[in-house]
Amino acid sequence: MATTVIAALLVIGDEILSGRTKDKNIGYIAEYLTNIGVDLCEVRVVPDEEGEIVAAVNALRSRYAYVFTTGGIGPTHDDITADAIAKAFGVPIGIDERARAMMLERYKPEDLNEARLRMARIPHGADLVDNPISRAPGFKLGNVIVMAGVPSIMQAMLDAVAPTLSVGARMKVQAIDAAGVPEGIYAEGLGAIAKAHDGVTIGSYPSFSAAGFKNQIVVRGKDAAAVAGAVRAVEDLLKRLRAERAPA
Repeated sequence: MATTVIAALLVIGDEILSGRTKDKNIGYIAEYLTNIGVDLCEVRVVPDEEGEIVAAVNALRSRYAYVFTTGGIGPTHDDITADAIAKAFGVPIGIDERARAMMLERYKPEDLNEARLRMARIPHGADLVDNPISRAPGFKLGNVIVMAGVPSIMQAMLDAVAPTLSVGARMKVQAIDAAGVPEGIYAEGLGAIAKAHDGVTIGSYPSFSAAGFKNQIVVRGKDAAAVAGAVRAVEDLLKRLRAERAPA
């Protein structure tokens, strides 16, 4: 049986919940993890409130192999993610000399003020996650990986931590164009196919574009033979329905 590694993502920030900042990280992380063999199974968004962050981290880290967080590790008073993670794990937090040394690669000692030093505060026992862009690191404590919310920095941190992750079998995905057959026509047959093919998931995704309306059926699974079998069944269903709908 194909191995599976599952993960969750915790997005932290009042600005996300208010709509002021439009999240650009969820889709990127989901696609990135899928491509390396980690299944993202849950995403939560919480405000910059310590209790909410602690509760979410503790709930998620007990259920998933990995929990990724974004946001709240900057230099301002409302950047409280590191403190909340330390509280969730019950460990102290303070200036980490490894993190300070990293930041001194960018800042002169006299410019490393109290606010900037907040970004060097790391929970005890955590491994650092490199940040080649601004040098203020993320960190990994247990199975929780804490990253910046700025997309370019988050992406660099994800690249840095990815080689350390345990991964499972990669998801195999195949899309089938259902042109000419409305969802309401193939829905019953598609449900029967999904029920008959263990180990795969089948979804129907309508969309609108300048070219008009279209339906796409997507088959996903980790066993290539199972995916191929389900794809053949879907294609046969569509072929039959198209024939039935063709003008006499």
